[in-house]
Amino acid sequence: MNDLSHLLKNNRAWAEGVREREPDFFDQLAHLQTPEYLWIGCSDSRVPANQITGLAPGEVFVHRNVANVVVHADLNCLSVLQYAVDVLKVKHIIVCGHYGCGGVIAAHDHLKLGLVDNWLRHVQDVGQKHRDVLAGKKAREDRIARLCELNVIEQVVNVAQTTVVQDAWARGQTLTVHGWIYGIQDGLIRDLGMSVAQAEDLQARYASAVGAGER
Repeated sequence: MNDLSHLLKNNRAWAEGVREREPDFFDQLAHLQTPEYLWIGCSDSRVPANQITGLAPGEVFVHRNVANVVVHADLNCLSVLQYAVDVLKVKHIIVCGHYGCGGVIAAHDHLKLGLVDNWLRHVQDVGQKHRDVLAGKKAREDRIARLCELNVIEQVVNVAQTTVVQDAWARGQTLTVHGWIYGIQDGLIRDLGMSVAQAEDLQARYASAVGAGER
């Protein structure tokens, strides 16, 4: 059995450091979870939601999967979404992809990786939907970067069209869905201009966000 004692040692050092800086931190954390944000991101280990947004534990509720995909039949994602919206009353849902996403690259290049190929079919569907736009990008790197962006935009649409979000808007709950993308190469998050705060704005925001990347 491989020894993971170094991780446990790291954990103890981290916990002791936190207690030295904020003696009441863990007591407060144990009794309260009131995040304003739900983060739907990629499982990529280089994109930790709390760190890249500068948020502390307890400030962001997180769901991650390969290529930050939102599927209406995925009960895992939908359960996180429903809990965040209906119970935690988050005010913002952030779908955040990243450039150089391995899942998007695999979908773009039609790689055969095994079971995950079925999951990445959703990203390939995004590519097929926007095939004319992608075909206009001569460089492979540019096509992949644009597919990363388009995938986020399409997943924002999927979030906004769930019954969870539609019902929240119908009852007047304050809730905005955002589309962001993270650059691993520079550590910066970019707003893709795909923020939707009510059902009536979805199509206009979508058209604007898709068109912005083609100018």
